[in-house]
Amino acid sequence: MISRLPRIGDLSKRRKKTAEDGSIVVDAARKATGGKARTRIVMTMAVFFTLYSTIAGRLVYLGLQDPDLSDGPQSRVTASRPDIVDRNGEVLATDIKTASLFAEPRRIVDADEAIEKLSTVLPEIDYEQTYRKLKSGAGFVWLQRQLTPKQQADIMALGVPGLGFRTEKRRFYPSGETSSYIVGLTNIDNQGISGMEKYIDEQGLSDLQASGLAVAKDLKPVRLSIDLRVQHVVRDEIAAGLERYRAVGAGAVVLNIKTGEVVAMASVPDFDPNNPYNAQDKDRLNRMSAGLYEMGSTFKSFTSAMALDSGKATMNSRFDASHPIRVGHQAIHDFHGKNRVLSLPEVFLYSSNIGSAREAELVGIEGHREFLHRLGILDRMQTELPEVARPTEPKVWKQVNSFTIAFGHGVSTTPLQAAVGCAALMQGYLIEPTFLVRGEQDAMAAAKRVVSDKTVEGMRYLYMLNAEKGSARNARVPGYRVGGKTGTAEKVINGRYSKELNFNTFVAAFPMDDPQFLVFTIADAPHPEKPGMTDVAAANAGVIAGNIIRRSAAMLGVKPDFSHENGATLVSYQ
Repeated sequence: MISRLPRIGDLSKRRKKTAEDGSIVVDAARKATGGKARTRIVMTMAVFFTLYSTIAGRLVYLGLQDPDLSDGPQSRVTASRPDIVDRNGEVLATDIKTASLFAEPRRIVDADEAIEKLSTVLPEIDYEQTYRKLKSGAGFVWLQRQLTPKQQADIMALGVPGLGFRTEKRRFYPSGETSSYIVGLTNIDNQGISGMEKYIDEQGLSDLQASGLAVAKDLKPVRLSIDLRVQHVVRDEIAAGLERYRAVGAGAVVLNIKTGEVVAMASVPDFDPNNPYNAQDKDRLNRMSAGLYEMGSTFKSFTSAMALDSGKATMNSRFDASHPIRVGHQAIHDFHGKNRVLSLPEVFLYSSNIGSAREAELVGIEGHREFLHRLGILDRMQTELPEVARPTEPKVWKQVNSFTIAFGHGVSTTPLQAAVGCAALMQGYLIEPTFLVRGEQDAMAAAKRVVSDKTVEGMRYLYMLNAEKGSARNARVPGYRVGGKTGTAEKVINGRYSKELNFNTFVAAFPMDDPQFLVFTIADAPHPEKPGMTDVAAANAGVIAGNIIRRSAAMLGVKPDFSHENGATLVSYQ
């Protein structure tokens, strides 16, 4: 069967319909596809807009930040510290800006090349440690803190990618070694670790730094009692003495008797706080406040004062020093004995060990111990300086202990404490020492009466007498009416007394008609200045004290008076 072929007209109509149907279908597809494309474009634009807005916002934020805080993590190291100044406003310690080098290990292309280039500027850099840091993949590592401006410039010139600098603060000490033990030190993070720097942190600065409130403009300078001029004299004289007498150490303190202010104090060997590489060496010790020593015959100041203040002795009292005192298997001798009965002034003048032991015997063991504690000699001293040692004494005082302590053996204390005790004998009141400025009225408000006016008068007389006729003659300075007492003690080495080495001390007060200042000097294991000369305290510690007074008395405001030069008089002592 032959099928019927469609007509041409029917085909055309069908095609038209198909075409029309197809046209309708094609138009719908185009509309759907075009809507989706527009949606994608809008979404893409929104993503890029958000991304670039975020980046732009971050750039603006970073641009407004303090450059000191923009590199690396925040740290206390950027916190400020107050200036430390002397009593006249001279700067002893201040903050300066410095650059510290850091690296971003993720950006370091070649660690070996980076270290090789850095070593040309920083030859001391540790290769292995630095290599480990640069290969750690961390975002931030310190490489070197507190660079010099030249080192920073030279490193920048190397052009090593991944290295950067952060501005930090470090401490600068204009006076260098001169006041190092008093002012103290800060560590790499600008935190106080010794001296008055540590004291300042303990008074609340560390809390301010931790809270971000330690802002330079809000921190007032800390004013010390130190007079930098006198401090320079003291440090200069003890340094010269250290060399002249070939001593292990030397030191001195100048104390204001009326206020308890430490006007100057130094100990050598010392260190440069701007480069304290040797500050921890065993021979670098603040011997004046942190060293414990047997003081020798300067302790006889306390023994004679004790005898007088007890009421059991007067200037007319006499003590048998004609023969040694024997206690068990021990015997107490005089160094240069007179081998006769001595008056109390003669016991002091001739520095008689036997006479001092007799004075202690008169007062008794308990009275002796109580008197030294009354003067604070055997208790830990209360002052701002953190480096203060605690004195030592026998657990049980026996008669032999009282005898030897009477002439400065058997207890150990610090030279600063001995100086404070001697100052109390010059005015009758014990005033704890301070390294901050303090007025006389404030000092007396906290002072403690320790000896009577009659005892004070007697001790001033004994000091003057010893300067006129005794071992204190080398410390006399014309016009300034100096009095004092020497102390030569056998140095204790490994628990035994040395027959070759001494620990020498000297205490001097001036002007003796109304003492204003006290100087206490030490010479640790000195040797004779020249062959044939002696190594006792009068020949070294006494000379140092005299030189300090000669150079500093005018700075301290003491006017010379030549009207009654070194006239040791006792006005009304009965």
